[in-house]
Amino acid sequence: MHISRPRSILLAGAVAVTLSATALPAAFAAPSSTAVISEVYGGGGNSGATLTRDFVELANAGSAAYDLSGFSVQYLPGTPSAGSLWQVSALTGSVAPGGRYLVAQAAGTGGTVALPTPDATGTVAMSATSGTVALVSGTTPLTCKTAADCAADTRIVDLVGYGSAVVREGSGPAVGASATASVARGTSLADTDNNAADLAAGAPTPVNAAGETSGGAGPGDPGNPTEPGTVRVHDIQGTTRVSPLNGQSVTGVPGIVTGVRTTGSRGFWIQDATPDADARTSEGVFVYTGSTAPSVAVGDSVLVSGKVDEYYPSTTTQSITEITAPRVTVLSSGNALPAPVVLDATSVPDAYVPSAGGGSVDALALDPATYALDLYESLEGARVQIADTRVTGATTAYDEVWVTVKPNENPTRRGGTLYSSYTDQNTGRIKVMSLDTTRPFPVANVGDELSGTTTGVMDYASFGGYNLQATELGTLTDHHLQREVTRKQRDKELAVATYNVENLDALDEQAKFDTLAAGVAVNLSSPDIVSLEEIQDDNGAVNDGTVGSEATLKRFTDAIVAAGGPQYAWRYIAPVDGKDGGEPGGNIRNVFLFNPERVDFVDRAGGDATTPVTAVKTKKGVTLSASPGRIAPTNDAWADSRKPLVGEFRFHGKPVFVIGNHFTSKGGDQPLHGRYQEPKRSSETKRVKQATEVNTFVTSLLAADKSARVITLGDLNDFAFSPTMDALTDGQVLKPLITTLPEDEQYSYVYEGNSQTLDHILTSPGVYRFDYDVVHINAEFADQASDHDPQIVRVDVNARD
Repeated sequence: MHISRPRSILLAGAVAVTLSATALPAAFAAPSSTAVISEVYGGGGNSGATLTRDFVELANAGSAAYDLSGFSVQYLPGTPSAGSLWQVSALTGSVAPGGRYLVAQAAGTGGTVALPTPDATGTVAMSATSGTVALVSGTTPLTCKTAADCAADTRIVDLVGYGSAVVREGSGPAVGASATASVARGTSLADTDNNAADLAAGAPTPVNAAGETSGGAGPGDPGNPTEPGTVRVHDIQGTTRVSPLNGQSVTGVPGIVTGVRTTGSRGFWIQDATPDADARTSEGVFVYTGSTAPSVAVGDSVLVSGKVDEYYPSTTTQSITEITAPRVTVLSSGNALPAPVVLDATSVPDAYVPSAGGGSVDALALDPATYALDLYESLEGARVQIADTRVTGATTAYDEVWVTVKPNENPTRRGGTLYSSYTDQNTGRIKVMSLDTTRPFPVANVGDELSGTTTGVMDYASFGGYNLQATELGTLTDHHLQREVTRKQRDKELAVATYNVENLDALDEQAKFDTLAAGVAVNLSSPDIVSLEEIQDDNGAVNDGTVGSEATLKRFTDAIVAAGGPQYAWRYIAPVDGKDGGEPGGNIRNVFLFNPERVDFVDRAGGDATTPVTAVKTKKGVTLSASPGRIAPTNDAWADSRKPLVGEFRFHGKPVFVIGNHFTSKGGDQPLHGRYQEPKRSSETKRVKQATEVNTFVTSLLAADKSARVITLGDLNDFAFSPTMDALTDGQVLKPLITTLPEDEQYSYVYEGNSQTLDHILTSPGVYRFDYDVVHINAEFADQASDHDPQIVRVDVNARD
């Protein structure tokens, strides 16, 4: 099992040397008529290279086998220094008359084509452009560093200097070696003891003792047959998520090329045109070519040889079955493609994935008739088709869009798909991407439609899981989703909103400020109080100790005025540098904006980054020990996380306590589509602790004044049905307002095609009459200033039952 490997092949440098008659200066032994160094290539694995390793190829021009037992190939830099040493690669076996012997060397990081199986392997990282290679009788390192001194060493059977090598045979070294060119002798293997004359530059052509070549042109080469082998794609895919042939080499796997990916994780998909009768075994598989774009085309009939590998994009995801280090034979072109499997409301099961009690589902036999993820896995790498699908997640910056093949599955009022339970997953969601880089990707909002048919290959990725890599993309039908505008609060209503402004800092472009400001002034109709999340310090991610946000807030409030809103004032407590999590250097924090023409902020000294705020009981009710203040800021619940900001306001003479929150994110949770089922929500533990601390503080306020008006709001990073919300509302001290909306409106965020609620407003029992609204202006749109929708509550502070 190969977990989270980089998407570039790790390559070993290989050196090719031919056993050449020694063509050295006159002082060298006579030119060899038997063993010679026939080819040297030091560019393997380099940028632009095709081969993954350097090599040295030896050849035998004689009529009898040449015994290499106890011999070595040795390498010296082209311009050796005083500290340069010859590097030794020991040899065994022999070279047949007229045959070749291949020595592979150290690994590079480029190329896509493996050497044929080497006859010996060293660890030398050779230069692509200049060096000296010697065939030596013995394994003791040479000590010579000049041509004359090496000519005097009788252990040297043959020597090749290339590029600008100081140590070489004859008048000059062989020239022209590069990342894409070797230096090699002609077919006669002539050796005149003059490297410049005997070897010429050209494309590398390594051959081993079995006569095999890279790309498979040699006799008896099992890597590139012209007839199919015994293994088929469905044998590779098997009946579980992990191939029964994982880690094994396969030869001559037949298939039709159904899709080619030339960017990112390059490669192509093949599909067997003659499937088996087992619905669990996919007939498609991805052939990974690494950093080099594939040289095949859709419709090619091919035979693929290589190694089967299960690639895990991360440790918690499912894997992608691949053939790696491929060698490909194209048999014909322009072939018809296998018919796609249609995915729709009738073919996709309602159950999501089998349970493994929190363990891995990798070894479970697939049940595609029962579970949606099992169906998608049984089609991994195969052609699929969808039609007239509703968009449930807007087009992203990465040219991907979420759709559902189940139009009646938990629809929201505005066209999304509601996520309402850990146990009731939306099985019809699938991410669509395009393999056609020549056409612009459609810019879609939630509720639009991808009309007509979209056909492509089923793939899997760490973000979003199963996805359709489209070769034929449907057309976009725009349903003209509109951004919402909430009503203006009445004079007697206190309007309080929450808005996550996504890492806003003074270095951001004015367009971001303007769009966010319009959201406050126009779409939220200028609330009296706005609790902001993700305000950064004035220089954002620059990590220089800055913690103030004055410049950021001035730009933002000025932009609100320009958008037609009031001149807001603000309050916040700057964090201790680097202690509140978020983007490194950003010093993220919660902030209150308030309209001083409508509401008063009660400033009370004593609040700072580390001092906890407390409830103070008075004859007139409860007050805060400090305003603004922070809830238990040194408690480990808030370690490396945003601390809640508490403020005391007065509206129409009545006190209102507002708590702005931004709980720890869901980072680190196992994905819904991953191999561990049910997925662990490891981040939840900390949010439950944070919710408990907020609940404890609200309880203390209500203990001092049971009629206290408390509004708790912000980005809680959790759902209405979560343990976090249970902890926050324990004892019925707070009421979550999201549950007062119709079910199809209970969302403020869209993630992987699921409309869900991470942002919340909750009120204490002292808030009797309210009007609550989620204002959809961001999450459903491809063009968004934040990934969160703001929320607002309008409270009649004088109302009593």
